[in-house]
Amino acid sequence: MDITPGPLLRTIESPADLKKLSIDELQQVTNELRQYIIDIVSLHGGHFGASLGVVELTVALHHVFNAPYDQLVWDVGHQAYGHKILTGRRDIFYTNRKYKGISGFPNRAESEYDVFGVGHSSTSISAALGIAMAAKYKGENDKKVVAVIGDGALTAGLAFEGMNHAGVADTDLLIILNDNCMSIDPNVGALKEYLTDITTSQTYNKLKDDIWRALGKLPIGSQFSREIASKIEHSIKSFVSKSSNLFEALKLRYFGPIDGHNISKLVDTLNDLKNIPGPKLLHVITVKGKGFALAENDQTKWHAPGLFDKITGEIYKKKYEVPQPPKYQDVFGKTIIELAEINPKIFGVTPAMPSGSSLKFMMDEMPNRAFDVGICEQHAVTLSAGMATQGMRVFCNIYSSFMQRAYDQVIHDVAIQNLPVIFCLDRAGLVGEDGPTHHGAYDLAYMRCVPNMIVSAPMNESELRNLMFTAQLDSTTNPFVIRYPRGEGVTPEWRTPLQEIQIGKGRKLKDGQDIAILSIGHPGNFVQAAIRNLRTEGLDPAHYDLRFVKPIDEALLHEVFKKFDKIITVEDGTVQGGFGSAVLEFMATHQYQATVKLLGIPDHFIEHGAPKELQKECAFDAVGIAQTVREMMSTKIKVAGNLE
Repeated sequence: MDITPGPLLRTIESPADLKKLSIDELQQVTNELRQYIIDIVSLHGGHFGASLGVVELTVALHHVFNAPYDQLVWDVGHQAYGHKILTGRRDIFYTNRKYKGISGFPNRAESEYDVFGVGHSSTSISAALGIAMAAKYKGENDKKVVAVIGDGALTAGLAFEGMNHAGVADTDLLIILNDNCMSIDPNVGALKEYLTDITTSQTYNKLKDDIWRALGKLPIGSQFSREIASKIEHSIKSFVSKSSNLFEALKLRYFGPIDGHNISKLVDTLNDLKNIPGPKLLHVITVKGKGFALAENDQTKWHAPGLFDKITGEIYKKKYEVPQPPKYQDVFGKTIIELAEINPKIFGVTPAMPSGSSLKFMMDEMPNRAFDVGICEQHAVTLSAGMATQGMRVFCNIYSSFMQRAYDQVIHDVAIQNLPVIFCLDRAGLVGEDGPTHHGAYDLAYMRCVPNMIVSAPMNESELRNLMFTAQLDSTTNPFVIRYPRGEGVTPEWRTPLQEIQIGKGRKLKDGQDIAILSIGHPGNFVQAAIRNLRTEGLDPAHYDLRFVKPIDEALLHEVFKKFDKIITVEDGTVQGGFGSAVLEFMATHQYQATVKLLGIPDHFIEHGAPKELQKECAFDAVGIAQTVREMMSTKIKVAGNLE
């Protein structure tokens, strides 16, 4: 279906075109932009509610500021759909998040208007401050720098670190807090309560409004106006210090809160703030999903709903004739409840992803034993470590790429103290349309190098359940990593009896004579499919599922290297330092000679696309595995540790 933007939006080729428009015309642009986002996302998918909530703010920013010379830094990235459409990508926006299309997040390689790439949250203030400090050093005193932070991103420690520095850095930085009380799930914590208090304080807001009105009546530029403004500013500071305004305490001049859906108010306010020097914060109140009633009423569901009917609101689901396997995250969410019912020491912790990780199931049934701590990965890990010192068994569930943000805590607070925290790394491997910021490519490599760590990956849902059961046993005294992919598993009949798995023990799934294929985790299912095809060609590969990268099953590897001189390793992770590297290290240590081919994620960042497309690109899908077997079986050359 051809989607045509509205008549005024159709004329906007760059932000310069917005500067020519009246307030009434800007309002028309916001209406057309919001509808265009609804039209595109309903048919092509993507994030939804976040960008709808900042349509007016996006238009106002590009109307007032001179991008790309003025630098607009977005945080989190899925707020930036409107920004992309207004900065030259309107006609290709339908390719958003598609294989070889444009990114779903700001991307410096994609546009000069995307001044800082972002997929995760809470980076905007630090990045924008760095840009502002560099501009000051270069003498670019007319350059304006704006950080737009929202969707719960202010709860992360990095945001506070950035504000702490910004307050004393003496730069012309504007922080816009897009306050919608949401991340993907509702915001949590004391900061959320504070923002609610400051938003609803009648005394505070009446004084602010009175001051704004008074300033508006002053004769601009007169000595009198400057003296009065100075006295008013002193009064504001005196008032807010008594009211404990967090932002003013950090030496950020606080303005707001204002209605983030009033385009006229936004334009006037931004024009005023543009001429006020120094670090400042504008508090903007918005509604996530604004303009689409269903998204306004169920903001979590409509964060990224998939394809849907924009008229009826029906979210399209695939229809299957037979029962389908559950998602790995749902298996985790249901199994942790099952385990917690028999083990009172079990707790669950997640940093702002209770729905995505399915810990929400436990939070609903056992609210005193499962916690969402906000976008605070570091805190989540150290909180879990603290509980572990008291004998608790904590399942700390963090997306694989988000865990990278808490790596120091993993080493210092968990591994050095050898605390049995259980890290369930959801979204491991190639996750798809979110692209390189979200691919869980590195966990096998960055976890297996840490002493005391157990690192595992289940091949299917039953293995996930059994690894979870094993990890919470009193006999398991080390930190324990279980990494698994996003999405569906392999069998509808997943609720098998829980069984302990011997730590560090792999298994032979199929004997063979020609070549050995060693796999870790879910890609073992691709190996099984490849072997079925290869059998019809008269080839006879053996298949081993190692289960653990650390400790690795050395007895099983001795068996493999004594029998085979051609070996393939398969993993949904980086080949640099990952599972295949562990196998090569074993081979070198024990002086075996073999031709070894590593299949996995290569040593470059993989862009966005459907998981099947990306697995094919990386050649570790069933077709790629089968082709690698054919190529290796056609050569007689032996190469020790071939890394090609």
